[in-house]
Amino acid sequence: MSYLNLGIVAHVDAGKTSLTERLLHHAGVTDRLGSVDGGDTLTDSLALERERGITIRASVASFPAGDVTVTVLDTPGHPDFIAEVDRSLAVLDGAVLVLSAVEGVQAQTLALMRALQRLRLPVVVLVNKIDRRGARPQAVVDAVARRLSPDVLPVQRVLDPGTPSARVEALPDDGARTWLAGESRRGRAYPVLFGSAVTGAGIPELVTALGEFLPVASEGPDAPSGVVFAIDREDGRKRVFVRMRSGTLRVRDRIDLGHGRAERVTGLRVAHRGALEPRATAHAGEIAVVQGLATARVGDVVGLRLPGDERSIQFPPPSYETVVDAAPGERTRLYAALSELAEQDPLIRVRRRDEVITVSLYGEVQREVLARRGGRRPPQGHRVPAAILLREHGVEARFGEVRTARTERLTGAGHALEVMKQDGNEYLATIGLRVEPAPPGSGVTFELECEGGSMPPAFFDATEDTVRRELARGPLRYPVPDARVVMTHSGYAPRQSHMHQKFNKAMSSTGADFRGLTPRVLATALRRAGTVVCAPVHRFVVELPDDAVGAVASLVGRLGGVPFGARPATSGIAVLEGEIPAANVIALQRELPGLTRGEGMCRTEHARFDPVREAAGV
Repeated sequence: MSYLNLGIVAHVDAGKTSLTERLLHHAGVTDRLGSVDGGDTLTDSLALERERGITIRASVASFPAGDVTVTVLDTPGHPDFIAEVDRSLAVLDGAVLVLSAVEGVQAQTLALMRALQRLRLPVVVLVNKIDRRGARPQAVVDAVARRLSPDVLPVQRVLDPGTPSARVEALPDDGARTWLAGESRRGRAYPVLFGSAVTGAGIPELVTALGEFLPVASEGPDAPSGVVFAIDREDGRKRVFVRMRSGTLRVRDRIDLGHGRAERVTGLRVAHRGALEPRATAHAGEIAVVQGLATARVGDVVGLRLPGDERSIQFPPPSYETVVDAAPGERTRLYAALSELAEQDPLIRVRRRDEVITVSLYGEVQREVLARRGGRRPPQGHRVPAAILLREHGVEARFGEVRTARTERLTGAGHALEVMKQDGNEYLATIGLRVEPAPPGSGVTFELECEGGSMPPAFFDATEDTVRRELARGPLRYPVPDARVVMTHSGYAPRQSHMHQKFNKAMSSTGADFRGLTPRVLATALRRAGTVVCAPVHRFVVELPDDAVGAVASLVGRLGGVPFGARPATSGIAVLEGEIPAANVIALQRELPGLTRGEGMCRTEHARFDPVREAAGV
């Protein structure tokens, strides 16, 4: 059996979910077509997706195409969910990039194509909606060649475009099709097809083209190996989505995910004919939903690690954040619910300090998905029914204003030491900590410079856990995400009691002593090391008419950014690149249409965190 794991990617409203429904219906998996407008599509299973008519989470469906089993990941198209898109792309064999025959190449189309090219994924381009009034398929092909890649080649033409009777026919094969098939499978050229997910025109030809232009995977005899690309929960049970890369995974197999202990596979389901079918095994090339892997995280390798064969699943940190609150008696449940969502999506980062809960985000739509069901936008701070939180976790939350996320970076090294029963130390613990700067993106490491056997492991664990929790808020009130923390000194009071009496906490150290003293020692070490507040900077790429480069470069400068310069792309079109503070990205995107006659397209991505000038006064 051969398998093709296929991604369907597109700008919002280009028709990718409708296309998935049409493919499933054409293959006989479903007996009726679901409608995005009607909210009854198979893949948009999240209730909020049905309300908003957009895809938020990657969905899995499967259908047969000859002797190939095609598993479709219907991925999100909104920029706020690009993390979900990238996560899905990393485990695909190929993708269908969907464009509207009316709107053509749009801003998110550019971002998606760049992601596909970065991963060197084979891509079939589908120009959808050829039946809609205003459809201009040839103009869209020209725009694809001009803005996405010159290495595109149509293999069909459209008859009667812009009418309900629009249809496709194959172009004569002059030998180029065989060449295109080979280059397409290598990700070096892109066939262009046409169709309509609504009428079904061009869909049979698209299904045939999938096996012709995209590579397929086959079962192999190797040891089982897979990669985790998504996590969610169903009826309170954790579901781990795994792309099998080699071998066979079986129920009751013990798997080492690298988190310190092996876990047993307690259940398997495999995507088959539009459903997740219970199985005893999952084979190379298949998408499996695995139960029993309690510690699994997105990006983990399941089974055998294959050096050089993994596609890295790495995402830039979110550049925005918001404070989330609930009724006093609900805050613990709110934090637990947000932590569970963060497990499903590692880009949703949650931290709690005292009674303040902060969530990191990619944008306003992501906030809305968590915060409300839709309708008119309420005033900031107004209590609203939380969409996912209320529907899936029964917690009503209040979301604050979205703001630019800031962090603290260590400017030097600092050391602090408190010795048991000395200098007013009321805790039965001795703790010495040294903090040092770590490279951006490296995270927090905790190391021992003292003897590891000098006290019970639980006390070291209590110290490390507290260090990691406390670094969520540095001396200037912002997280310290990158640091090397070294425990230099340790000491404790062994278990003891008065004559013939039980264990006495007043005379013996407990974990509470280390959890209580660690924040004080760490705070002193951080203060001596020094920190500086940093804000996110984004890289930007703007495609625009060449006569608008000067005006847009001036705007970037006024917004605190730095344009690197422009280069010609194609006739009349230039590409301007540079950097800009994340706080001003929205202003750039808002002003761009007016300066480019509506032709400018901007995409941005996180570059780094830089010190901010006003840091001393925050």
